[in-house]
Amino acid sequence: MASRNVLMQTDIPGRPVKRGKVRDIFDLGEELLIVASDRISAFDVVMPNGIPGKGELLTRISAFWFDRFKNVRHHLIELIEDRAPAGFEPYLDQLLGRAMRVRKTRVLPIECVVRGYLAGSGWKEYQASQTVCGIKLPAGLKQCAQLPEPIFTPATKAETGHDENIPFEEACRLTDETTMRTVRERSLAIYAEAADYARQRGVIIADTKFEWGLLDGDYILIDEVLTPDSSRFWPADQYASGRDQSSFDKQFVRNYLETLSWNKTPPGPTLPDDVVLNTAKKYIEAYERLTGGKFREE
Repeated sequence: MASRNVLMQTDIPGRPVKRGKVRDIFDLGEELLIVASDRISAFDVVMPNGIPGKGELLTRISAFWFDRFKNVRHHLIELIEDRAPAGFEPYLDQLLGRAMRVRKTRVLPIECVVRGYLAGSGWKEYQASQTVCGIKLPAGLKQCAQLPEPIFTPATKAETGHDENIPFEEACRLTDETTMRTVRERSLAIYAEAADYARQRGVIIADTKFEWGLLDGDYILIDEVLTPDSSRFWPADQYASGRDQSSFDKQFVRNYLETLSWNKTPPGPTLPDDVVLNTAKKYIEAYERLTGGKFREE
């Protein structure tokens, strides 16, 4: 498996496309074709240059987890490896390894976040109120401390800007209690299984977010799953509570941007080569640790 040239966006004439921060989504009728580009965003702004191999790495990590969770219904039909969907054959080079053909669902309008450690917005809220999304936690926890048990902390999906953490009760009002209890139970179970496996591979999954979609009367797992873009991955051998952690994600990008006078609004600044390279290495290391496979770079 080899990384391709940087793909900032697909170029497939005549096919309507919806572009997110990272993904280009094509409607195939009852299915979708989701293509992960090499775009990278920070502070909700997409940078003008991308990270080589990133889209393929994210897609292959998701495909690995979908395959691993044998008892979890999900939307993946196939990873595009050597053949393109009908009508996309001339554009196979843009899809190889970075595109998934998936079942179309009615997406639950709630981010299903599971936290096993006290970091990010959870740590900020805890400092102010000793709670995370309204869940009372023990006193005296340090930054990045492991929680007594993983907690489910839903969030609203923002079309622009940041998602907003909400209490479970509010998520129930926005959807319904039966649905939220179902996805909470399933999200916690998947997190527990994944966190145990990842720890054996030297990776701590501090937190992650899942997406669920309704298909044939049941909610199935959709979107990306347990990737460096949807999770906080920390190297287990460097972990210590009470401080920020090293991570397998775009922290190099955030750290660089914090040194600039940029006001965190579009357009984003061009990333220098060393930041791009170091970020790519982190994504590759996450892939290789979790899957046990090698990602061959060109």
